[in-house]
Amino acid sequence: MAIESGSLEWKVKLPEKPIEDKFWINLKAKVIDTGICSHCSTCASICPVNGILSWDKEIDFPDWEENCVDCGACVRVCPRWNYVPLCDIGEYIEITAARSKRFSGQDGAMATEFMASALEMGLIDRAIFVGRDEEWKTNIYHIRSADQLRDTKITGTKYSFANVLPELKKAVKVTKKGVGVIGTPCMVSGIRKLQEEFSIFRNRVKLVCGLFCTENFYHYQISAFLKERGVDFSKLIKTDITRGKFIATMTDSEVSFPVRELEEIVPTGCKVCIDFSAVESDFSVGSVGSDPGYSTIVIRKEVAKNVLDYIREQNYADFEKVIIDVVKKLSNLKKKRKKNIPPEYKSPCLETKESKESKPG
Repeated sequence: MAIESGSLEWKVKLPEKPIEDKFWINLKAKVIDTGICSHCSTCASICPVNGILSWDKEIDFPDWEENCVDCGACVRVCPRWNYVPLCDIGEYIEITAARSKRFSGQDGAMATEFMASALEMGLIDRAIFVGRDEEWKTNIYHIRSADQLRDTKITGTKYSFANVLPELKKAVKVTKKGVGVIGTPCMVSGIRKLQEEFSIFRNRVKLVCGLFCTENFYHYQISAFLKERGVDFSKLIKTDITRGKFIATMTDSEVSFPVRELEEIVPTGCKVCIDFSAVESDFSVGSVGSDPGYSTIVIRKEVAKNVLDYIREQNYADFEKVIIDVVKKLSNLKKKRKKNIPPEYKSPCLETKESKESKPG
């Protein structure tokens, strides 16, 4: 595709269209209709007419016939367009467990601590956080100072989709120093695609935190599910998945049940994901492998190591060792979902022991 602006012309290489129609229809047919869409919302973040909607149901472009300009941006950034499944723990510099001395949140609140420290260091001037309303429906906060992170509605895990990447686009347009962002493995893959395709994301997204993740949910489904099991959202303090159980903690009681009971509402796009630890992130955070009240931290890039060193220097956290085998166990457990991945998608993660042994050399 050639684009002209006055005397300036530049060319953008677009993927081939499997279907002779607009790129949106191709994305819908190849990714959404086949059930492999992860709802990462990368396509919604880059659509130049803001027509792609990432609301509390399937990704959609209701007015595509009238408004889609067929630019191809949506397929260029979609991590599932030519899906290369990722798995295992990935490369890392250091693995440790820590508990923030300054903030409260999910387990050790170290995702919060990292972003607060990055703000103090001047590495970034804003961070994208997922907050919630009284019904635990997600909303997005642009955090500019560590003091904003004292609000417990901003910190902690919410097990439903959020418009992180569309808000990231807003943030990169106005940042002076850079943006930090926290997301699930599929969101992290979406950020890397944005950085690969567009220099504004490559230059201005400075710190990417990936969350350990088994699956996410549509809010309308998980809220109805939890209410049926006696969860009172007006009293809900925390939700957590640990040791095979979903636990909802309220001010006066607790509701707990096996995670497998949620299987009926797990989105199909999550069922083809085998990336537990967000291997493309700058650093990953979760609770698996560390003591109660601590976060497991996987440092993957030097930028994250620099922030960790700063946290240590400032004595902002207590540290413990990680039982790495537990992290590997959960990674391998999620990798069993590879049987759900359509055969046309290739990845080293999908190779069997037999296929590796059959290769020459």
